[in-house]
Amino acid sequence: MHRFYLPRPAWDVRPLELTGDEASHALQVLRLEKGDKIVLFDGEGTEATASILETRKHSLTADALFQSKTPRLPCEITLAQAVPKGKNMDLIVQKAVELGAARIAPLLSDRTVVHLDPSDAPRKQEKWQDVAVEACKQCGQNWLPEVLPPVTPTQFFSEPSGANLLLIASLQADAVHLKTVLSEYAATSGTPRPRAVTVLVGPEGDFTPAEIALAKSHGCRPITLGPIILRTETAAIYCLSILSHELLNATN
Repeated sequence: MHRFYLPRPAWDVRPLELTGDEASHALQVLRLEKGDKIVLFDGEGTEATASILETRKHSLTADALFQSKTPRLPCEITLAQAVPKGKNMDLIVQKAVELGAARIAPLLSDRTVVHLDPSDAPRKQEKWQDVAVEACKQCGQNWLPEVLPPVTPTQFFSEPSGANLLLIASLQADAVHLKTVLSEYAATSGTPRPRAVTVLVGPEGDFTPAEIALAKSHGCRPITLGPIILRTETAAIYCLSILSHELLNATN
């Protein structure tokens, strides 16, 4: 069944009403009609199988036949990603959703090729949030990750992260393997896994020494991604894949 994003406030009115771009896609692209079954999700864990009751030109109403709640993942992962050139940020957001990230923070580092005008930042944020919605629809994720406004590393660290483990992908000699950091955390904290992790991934050429020093001063552990230098989008997927395997699929 086709999935559609219906933000939380709209669930307080019955029958459920789908409007805007989601309704246009259902009606004009997919040609759905009265009686067709669809799946609605609110981005906060709720999903409902529904039957279309009525279609209009720009909206449709649906009756929720079955509703369920998907629990939160056991660890909240934030990807703080230096914005790459082209459409690679779209790919990173999409894969971050698929790999269970709870939050995506675009970073404008000193070596970031893309230079955003402050007035253009909200439009970029909205675009990447739309990419996250589409990824949720496609992969069955019922928790919609939040895409934060693009900021510099200094601005990023000026706000409390809430993470109890901070990591930064690094090409520096003192970087250690991610699994080593996770093992050390479990041994020193007395808990099998952190409840919230933030990982920073830099641009092509890595973060500057000053940015790495800034991250370390805020408690970030430098991690190596192996002997081969990865493209920034590959590095993001690499980090999230290991974190997903180690922290989101764990049973203990």
